[in-house]
Amino acid sequence: MVKFYQHRYSYDYSWSTVSYAFLTRYPNPFATHVLSVDTLDHRIDTATGDLLITRLLRKTNSVPRWARGIMRGNDAYILEEVRVNPDAGTLVSKTRNITHTRLMKVEERQFLLADKDNSSHTLCRNETSIVSNIGYGLNSKIENFSLSRFTDNLAKSRKGMLYVLDLAQRKGLFRQRLKLEEQISPS
Repeated sequence: MVKFYQHRYSYDYSWSTVSYAFLTRYPNPFATHVLSVDTLDHRIDTATGDLLITRLLRKTNSVPRWARGIMRGNDAYILEEVRVNPDAGTLVSKTRNITHTRLMKVEERQFLLADKDNSSHTLCRNETSIVSNIGYGLNSKIENFSLSRFTDNLAKSRKGMLYVLDLAQRKGLFRQRLKLEEQISPS
């Protein structure tokens, strides 16, 4: 059986600010389980003008006692593929685990969308699927545990994003970016 989860949230920041923070969200004190983030590829899609980014994340989490015999090690590698369309005000991130797939497969899509009714807000939608096919009567237990952990981590992720947004705002990084953008694009 597959576990699905969907969550919606709104950030009180513009889309350009939130998308910038999303791409620079690590490290932060709410994501200490993220050990490293490496950019594997980034390019502009010549057909659409979208920015495409592929990153590899290395994460760690404690393994529950009942899963220690199945899972070797605490580290997991996650592949993140991001598509940014600044004209449409969309950022779509797709992540999936590439380790421990025998135990379970987790796929997440995150959508950051410019709020058409309020330019100082960004809509966020998360969609996640978790499936385990390991058998031995453990599928449901693994899926339920993973879903519970995922929802806890999603709350921490949101706190981490707010931390990065606040930090960047206090340091004036967004004001600096806006000045640069104004210099580049004449009004």
